[in-house]
Amino acid sequence: MYKTAASFICVILAVAEAQILQQFTQNPCTSRSTCHECIATPSCAWCYDTVNVNTTKRCFQPSYPLPALDQCDPRKIYNPDNEMFIISNTALSSRVDAEGGGGTLVSGYEMNKSSSGHFQGSSSGGSYGGGSSHGGGGWEGGASITQVKPQRIKLRLRARQQYSVHMYYTQAEDYPVDLYYLMDLSKSMQDDKEKLSALGDHLAQTMKNMTTKFTLGFGSFVDKVVMPYVSTIPDKLRHPCTGCVAPYGFRNHMPLSTNTNTFSHMVKNASVSGNLDAPEGGFDAIMQAVVCRDQIGWRGKARRLLVFSTDAGFHYAGDGKLGGIVKPNDGDCHLDQRGYYTMSSKQDYPSISQINTYVKKNAINVIFAVTADKISIYEQLSKHIEGSSCGKLSSDSSNVVDLITEQYQAISSTVEMKHNASSAVNVRFFSKCLDSNGAEIETSKCGNIKVGSLVQFRVQLEVVECPPKRKDTKQLIQIYPVGLNESLIIDLEMLCDCPCEHEGIERNSPKCSSHGDFMCGICDCIEPAYGPSCECNKDGTAVNVSTVNCINPKNGLECSGRGNCICGKCECEQRNNPEEIISGDQCQCDNFSCERHNGRICSGPDHGTCECGVCECKTGWTGDNCACNNNATICIKPDSPDPTLVCSGNGICECGVCKCNETEQGRYFGRFCEHCPFKNCSDDCEKYRACVQCQQYKTGNLTEEECNNCTFTPTAVRVVEVDERNGEVLCPFYDDDDCRFSFVYYFDEKNQLQVRAQEERECPAQVFLLGIVLGVIAAVVLLGMAILLLWKLFTTIHDRREFAKFEKEAMMARWDTGENPIYKQATSTFKNPTYAGKS
Repeated sequence: MYKTAASFICVILAVAEAQILQQFTQNPCTSRSTCHECIATPSCAWCYDTVNVNTTKRCFQPSYPLPALDQCDPRKIYNPDNEMFIISNTALSSRVDAEGGGGTLVSGYEMNKSSSGHFQGSSSGGSYGGGSSHGGGGWEGGASITQVKPQRIKLRLRARQQYSVHMYYTQAEDYPVDLYYLMDLSKSMQDDKEKLSALGDHLAQTMKNMTTKFTLGFGSFVDKVVMPYVSTIPDKLRHPCTGCVAPYGFRNHMPLSTNTNTFSHMVKNASVSGNLDAPEGGFDAIMQAVVCRDQIGWRGKARRLLVFSTDAGFHYAGDGKLGGIVKPNDGDCHLDQRGYYTMSSKQDYPSISQINTYVKKNAINVIFAVTADKISIYEQLSKHIEGSSCGKLSSDSSNVVDLITEQYQAISSTVEMKHNASSAVNVRFFSKCLDSNGAEIETSKCGNIKVGSLVQFRVQLEVVECPPKRKDTKQLIQIYPVGLNESLIIDLEMLCDCPCEHEGIERNSPKCSSHGDFMCGICDCIEPAYGPSCECNKDGTAVNVSTVNCINPKNGLECSGRGNCICGKCECEQRNNPEEIISGDQCQCDNFSCERHNGRICSGPDHGTCECGVCECKTGWTGDNCACNNNATICIKPDSPDPTLVCSGNGICECGVCKCNETEQGRYFGRFCEHCPFKNCSDDCEKYRACVQCQQYKTGNLTEEECNNCTFTPTAVRVVEVDERNGEVLCPFYDDDDCRFSFVYYFDEKNQLQVRAQEERECPAQVFLLGIVLGVIAAVVLLGMAILLLWKLFTTIHDRREFAKFEKEAMMARWDTGENPIYKQATSTFKNPTYAGKS
């Protein structure tokens, strides 16, 4: 219950604070004069009421009430909300889908679509809903594989308002892969060709272990068959080098096919060629391999890999001029029936920008497999081609299988979201990636993704500006994972204008003095007429039809942004609070924007009034907020011997406060600068001591009559604490009874002496001498008796030990009285061992 009450109080305080801030801040809606300008401002709504034509606040904030004169019919308010509609939301694929079975929603997200088209849904991982359906038709007779959802939505967004859409990505198991191997077949790559031919079957088997839906293709390139790229001598054109075939730009040897066994055969039969310069025509080959989708055999739903293998650099746009080729590359497919590029000698090389554009358009991942001496160049190139990567190729391409496998795993284990939105729309991505319990961070890329992993992205969209042309307010935005032919399509409609600006317009309306069109509740005047009802200069005879007299030169705003210029004069707006008034020729003045003190304008009506944003102080008060008292008598110490001495003669009085002087030894201090910084400097402690003793402790030298004449009565406190910021002075003393006491004195705001004294004195305890003497005697006697007892105990123990020792020694000395221990017989007795004792 207490938590609920506290929450309720917090809400009330927040609303009150917001209302107070609204009163003192510029309302962003009031300066919007047309409906499209109004709704392009967040939190603003437009009143297009055609009955109440005199309404001045057409653009307003619905969260704050309008004055009675400006009330609008709620049915005539245009305040559009952001809306989202799901068009396609096919469930994410599981392993069953990949095998052509029924669909399974791996995310566990359940969707419901209301009859009105808005979304309802519930999930532990998302905040949007929509219809759920399974796609029909599919790949190779199976069901469609879906890794991104939803697939298409419709959005209606207002300008400068952020809106979030949740989208999901999962890596489907056994997802199809197309791999097209594009190889440089110049003479220097001959050993690489032989090695690739030997490793072809191994490459195919390795990729099939990752996905059973795998296709493999092969193409090669050399360079343009013109000088100075290749020799145009007839013999050199036929055989540019030993064992070489005629040069060519690009050839598609083997389209993508599931019959991967022919790959090694096609590579082995392909012959090398030769050219003159070091760079090759690889860009021509990449462009044709990308755009010739049917000839190459790229599939619609597959991860497309283009492996570009070379040991040389590349020609790019502009290099064709060296051979007299000036026609730019058109980005179209130009392959003949044999698979040769027919426009090699007629069109220039494509630019890096063109390569990037068509790679993105066709969702292809380019893998640059290049030798160590060229890898730095291609690493720089890969930064400018979306979805591309770079790997180091050995001198004879013996590591090509490992390189492709490594790059494919790096590509498939990472998802990066991109978009094609225009500059009018700001798109940001947020995700927790695979850490469901972690914090959401701003990122468009997640790694360590495995088959079945579910990644959620929150896509935040904001229309930052409205396009100048109305037809551009409808855009198609594609949000897609890099390198995949799947995406979220957003049909975006920017809410940048109002229906009333295109429907129900009254041409030359009488409401506009027949000199303007009436729409959205206001007049769109025809020059030279102007004014709310086009009533100004409607006959065109007036000379001055400008609003120059209404513009405030200080801020450049018409009527200071707080009124309307009507016929060259400002009519200032009315405030919700009738006591707050805006005035002036340009509405530049008001009576509510002056400085405040303790929340009161100009410290309240007793101190001053607000005149055109500046406080006009009354007599006796000064300062920007009239909070300063300019009466110097309050800076005179009440008990000063000189009643005219301001700040004890040690400072000046400013705004009713003493500003103390500073000397070489330090600054004077105290409310009246009565305390000096010198050593042995006296204060008033001794002056007030006697009164404190007699009134608080009933001690001291004052008589009862003198005690009653004291000018103050101290306040008793248990512990005396001093606050030097208030000018308090601590006074500690010892009296004739050797008792310690202390008190504090200071002057309050009314210059009245205040004293706080210690409640009880700290006196030393009384000494009982007789008790001490008797105690000492008793202690000596007891100590002596204890010593005697200890001596007696020790001697008894010692005697008993000695007696026991004597008895033990006596026992050890005793022997048999019938035998002399020192007597020995004279004879010896021997026994014969053979004698049996018989006679």
